[in-house]
Amino acid sequence: MAQLGQLAGLIRSKNAGPFLLTFDIIFDDPAMYAAVKRSGVVTPALFARVYGIPEDQVHFVQYDPGLALKATIPRPIPSGDPLDTDIYGAQQHGPLVEIDVPIDHPRRV
Repeated sequence: MAQLGQLAGLIRSKNAGPFLLTFDIIFDDPAMYAAVKRSGVVTPALFARVYGIPEDQVHFVQYDPGLALKATIPRPIPSGDPLDTDIYGAQQHGPLVEIDVPIDHPRRV
């Protein structure tokens, strides 16, 4: 078992306008990308569970040419709202880093 942060080259989040967050899980190794995809761990259901939203609000794409898994979800609080603690949405990817993926040999430690 390995954590997603050990397997991906980059995991990031950012605003996709004031009302949406977008997440990119990008791999630099095609074989690792394929293995994580095959694992079935990174899905709309994962984002729904981690971010506490209905699954039908998750727009999810497996972008094979870019070796990337991408998701866009509604922001719980609009960017720039007085209650917003992450105006750029750049810290929202944190929970994804520690997601367990059933792959025995992580690329990095």
